[in-house]
Amino acid sequence: MSASPLMSLGMKAMAASYAGLQTTGHNIANANTDGFSRQQVSLTTPEGQFTGAGFFGRGVLVQSITRSHDAFLTREAATARSVAAMDGARLSQLQRLEEVFQLGENGLGAATGELMDAFTDLANRPDDLSSRQVVLARARDLADRFSEAGAALDRVQDGVSAALRVSVAQINGLGQNIADINRRIADLKGLGQPANDLLDERDRLLSRLSEQVQVTRMEASDGTMSVFIGGGQRLVLGTQAAELKLFQDGSDPSRMAVALAEGSTRRYLDESGLGGGALTGLLRFQNTDLVEARARVGQLAASVGGAVNAQQQRGLNLQPPAGSVPSSPLFAIGEPRVLNNLANQRDGSGAYIGSVGISITDGTQLQASEYTLDETSAGSGSWVLTRLSDGRQVPVADGDEVDGMRISFGSPGPQDGDRFRLQPVSRAANGFAALLDDPLDIAAAAPLVATPSPANTGTARVASFTMTGPVLDAGATASIAFTSDGGDYTWELRDAGGGLLGLGSGTWSPGAAIPPAGDEINGFSLRLSGVPRNGDAITVMPTPPGAVAANNGNATALLALRDASITGGRTPTDAWADTLADVGVRVQSAQTSSTISQAVAQQTETQRADKAGVNLDEEAARLIQYQQSYQAAAKVLQVAQSLFQQLLDVAGN
Repeated sequence: MSASPLMSLGMKAMAASYAGLQTTGHNIANANTDGFSRQQVSLTTPEGQFTGAGFFGRGVLVQSITRSHDAFLTREAATARSVAAMDGARLSQLQRLEEVFQLGENGLGAATGELMDAFTDLANRPDDLSSRQVVLARARDLADRFSEAGAALDRVQDGVSAALRVSVAQINGLGQNIADINRRIADLKGLGQPANDLLDERDRLLSRLSEQVQVTRMEASDGTMSVFIGGGQRLVLGTQAAELKLFQDGSDPSRMAVALAEGSTRRYLDESGLGGGALTGLLRFQNTDLVEARARVGQLAASVGGAVNAQQQRGLNLQPPAGSVPSSPLFAIGEPRVLNNLANQRDGSGAYIGSVGISITDGTQLQASEYTLDETSAGSGSWVLTRLSDGRQVPVADGDEVDGMRISFGSPGPQDGDRFRLQPVSRAANGFAALLDDPLDIAAAAPLVATPSPANTGTARVASFTMTGPVLDAGATASIAFTSDGGDYTWELRDAGGGLLGLGSGTWSPGAAIPPAGDEINGFSLRLSGVPRNGDAITVMPTPPGAVAANNGNATALLALRDASITGGRTPTDAWADTLADVGVRVQSAQTSSTISQAVAQQTETQRADKAGVNLDEEAARLIQYQQSYQAAAKVLQVAQSLFQQLLDVAGN
């Protein structure tokens, strides 16, 4: 009988126990390591040795060191982390954007209201230079606020672009690291045992990558993991990593676009297909939230500035000789833009062939939106305008007017396949500036005055007189004669020489304007108080030069803009309030989404950690278990050695 089988049993038992001790110690050492998966020894019993007395056991073998890993929970945790990162990135940018839209005295709404209030003093004292100075000061304040808002929005865009560059750099670095680990894992695959720590490291890299962009993964038979983004675009394929790059957005060079670059080929990634990650949140903010915020500020700038300019140019200023110098606009406004898509047709010199232009025709109809101009179908030669804020589409041709802007095709016009981005108001705030410095330039006087005839027998008086359009003839006189008590009237317009320029009639009712909307009497609108009688008349004539300083007709019209629906069908105050509400709702919604997604991410990570994480109490118990097992195995080996020594002693005798 030999002692060697017993010695073999003891040695194998000691080896198995030592493997358990080493693995347990490794688990304890990495209990606080992010992404570490608990490892455990997989033991197996070898086939027994047959003898006439039966099968004798041959001990234990260490089959493998496995890790507690659940692929489903790992993917779920990474996906949840990706969504949380997307919501967090968008929220942080919206909070920066919220700082642009100030409440109270520091906001654009307050500055607009202060300018309108300054017109009150101007209307009360049109000949007072101090009142005119206040108007100029409030105009400069408003211009500064708009200009600063436009610059602040540009800084937000710069911040987004910088964050996108950081995100893309991290994605490229993580992708290359995953490809390198794939190579190492594939090299070790032939040894027949899993490279647990490398697999954990790859999972950690994938988790970090998921924070930047949502990924899908596919494991190959050689152990490598391929990673795809954007609905199937490969980022890592085996041991090769592709590279993301930032380019100017094809529709607007001020924005950034992300593409997978392979040589000269670019595959642009749309944020709608990226799923999640900080990159997606940044792109979504840039292409939606920031665009709409810029359009809202621009709409307010273009509508208020345009309405004030139009009314200012309808009045008379005090530059000598009073009433004879044409009035200049009070504000400069950023010009509307049409941007060629980078893919539009070009000539041999690289210049775009087709051209499209837009001009503002009615600032009160401008919408807080950008537009795209595309062919209705390839090669059709017909074009459709899409309002991006709500998706409304309108077929258009050269010269058509839509939403307060006129679209004009150049020579040559747009080419087949061309695509244009129209920005009627997006840059209005950036170019906003006060143009006037001299208080005499303020046009407080109306070019016409309305005077009831001294022979009138009714109670009708001029309640309001407003210049609503350009004066057709600066020397023309309009006579409005009532042909019934408080009812029908006729009007005629004669030039300075007495020649008849127009003739019309209408029916008046209390509170109604003369003429009604759609008619025209030399660019004015007249409202009465009281009731006229048959034969009563009102004469509208040019303001005498000596009466220009005391006339407040145009100042009253400027003041009326405060309560007029000049900003997309709303007053400027209401439009600004809607803008603040919209930004506030976006921030609150983003905060809610971020809170929920963070909670889901924490929950899924807890579920993954429960499966794969290290429990120090369990590991301490295993440590005692393996220690005792090791001691017992050592005792078996000690007994075997003692028996072997006794056999040697017997043989020696």
